[in-house]
Amino acid sequence: MYKLLKQEGRAKRAEVVTVHGTIQTPVFMNVGTVAAIKGAVSTADLEEIGTQVELSNTYHLHVRTGDETIKKLGGLHKFMSWNKPILTDSGGFQVFSLAGLRKIKEEGVYFNSHIDGRKIFMGPEESMRIQSNLASTIAMAFDECPSSKAERQYVVNSVERTTRWLERCKKEMNRLNALEDTINKNQMLFAINQGAIFSDIRIEHAKRISEMDLDGYAIGGLAVGETHEEMYHILEETVPHLPKDKPTYLMGVGTPANILEGVERGVDFFDCVYPTRNGRHGHLYTNHGKINLFNAKYELDQKPIEEGCGCPACRRYSRAYIRHLLKAKEMLGMRLCVLHNLYFYNTMMTEIRDALDAGNFAAYKKSKLEGMESGES
Repeated sequence: MYKLLKQEGRAKRAEVVTVHGTIQTPVFMNVGTVAAIKGAVSTADLEEIGTQVELSNTYHLHVRTGDETIKKLGGLHKFMSWNKPILTDSGGFQVFSLAGLRKIKEEGVYFNSHIDGRKIFMGPEESMRIQSNLASTIAMAFDECPSSKAERQYVVNSVERTTRWLERCKKEMNRLNALEDTINKNQMLFAINQGAIFSDIRIEHAKRISEMDLDGYAIGGLAVGETHEEMYHILEETVPHLPKDKPTYLMGVGTPANILEGVERGVDFFDCVYPTRNGRHGHLYTNHGKINLFNAKYELDQKPIEEGCGCPACRRYSRAYIRHLLKAKEMLGMRLCVLHNLYFYNTMMTEIRDALDAGNFAAYKKSKLEGMESGES
């Protein structure tokens, strides 16, 4: 259930009630692709740094360990010892980006596993069954993610097929949720809007899927090669045609600036690998811009990554020490950097919600962007 609490322009402050707890939005979901955050971050860590939603990936868990094994172990929540909401991505994006040789047919996609090369088939029903076995809070519909550079006719055909696949996803999800041995009988289903950078295709698809009365609506196929301006334009054109009384999720986006711009355009949910991936390479987010701890100037720097930050790294360790760990290839260095970056993102989302509650999001966004553009500290 989605409850809109406040609006400022198109920006929304809301709550999403789920079987695994209430999500305060706007929210950033912390990406744990294979039921773990890369960088040796535990679920206890996620609780400490204020994570609301963990995101895992259907394709990756299907090819390694296996969704049926996870079902036997009680589902993803029990498996990874996490009692808050989990969203599972449908695997569609990975099928199209990782699988290399593949054949797209009406029934689904035939491809080879990127792990061992074995032949796999995945279609709408298979994706729903895998996600039901995982027992996530929110399942994503199986879709094709066409390239932002794809020709118009290809995109038209692809989006029409994605709509047909969505109808099959909905039907299969309803069937699975009614089965006796289904772990999470309240699993929610989010649709995905596609259309590359053709705003008219996006709008038409948004209208079509809105009629299908799903639990939430995602905008997919962005942050895959188009410019930030093109992405913002698509959001401005598309979001108004998605249901106002359901959550809107911008998939795979992005930088702190992208998130602020997305919130302003009416987005509730975000996810991105940037904080974890950058953290593992010593690239850290602060309120004064990004810093790279490998730079020699931090060798003797006894300050925390950011003064006043409450993350586990900043409360205890210096830039010099964390830099030393990274240089020595000690896993603790990566772990501390990832914790800092995720804490930064989660804290920014709290600040965004507080600003919306207070009715001063526009002022907050302006000062946050100006601070992050001010240069290294």
